[in-house]
Amino acid sequence: MCLLVKRKQCQISSITALTEIDYSITALAEINHNITALAEIKPMATVNNNLSEYDKASIPNAKSFRFGIVVSEWNDTVTEGLYKGAFETLIAHNVLPENIARWDVPGSFELIYGSKKMQQQNVDAVIAIGSVIQGETKHFDFVCEGVAQGIKDLNVLHDTPVIFCVLTDNNKQQAIDRSGGIHGNKGTEAAVAAIKMVVISIKSAFTK
Repeated sequence: MCLLVKRKQCQISSITALTEIDYSITALAEINHNITALAEIKPMATVNNNLSEYDKASIPNAKSFRFGIVVSEWNDTVTEGLYKGAFETLIAHNVLPENIARWDVPGSFELIYGSKKMQQQNVDAVIAIGSVIQGETKHFDFVCEGVAQGIKDLNVLHDTPVIFCVLTDNNKQQAIDRSGGIHGNKGTEAAVAAIKMVVISIKSAFTK
């Protein structure tokens, strides 16, 4: 009887030990999964790049081009910095100040309508400037997706290119860093893109 009891106790101890080993293996697997996930997390695209740096010699003379810039008033500390970067870059490539039209809209979502109306003016390209910063609700996601889709639709439906210059950041410091801060100015990048897209638009007109 005692021998049977001892055998059962040994069996129970073995099962318990195996269970603990299984738990340990599972825990190690979860740790390994987490390490892999962390390794796959990439820094924001601008961390190792400066948005204001580009090959100036490769940009054509834009003296005869006309641009419309639509600026969101929301987060104006950021959007004014973006506008400054865009305006100064256009001027640097010989765009005449009188050939740069600016309209203000209340927020980033209104950039879609503002840009659509700006396309109807006598401009060669439109730059949509906005800033959306992550908050506590899903509002951020809805606005970002809506604006991106709206600007995309304007490019699909009409011949005047619209440049997406909307910062979508996790916090205000990231937005500041990308509107004239340590990571350069997204407005500068947008202006360069606008000039290049006008050239493409002109080329496509000759190949029709």
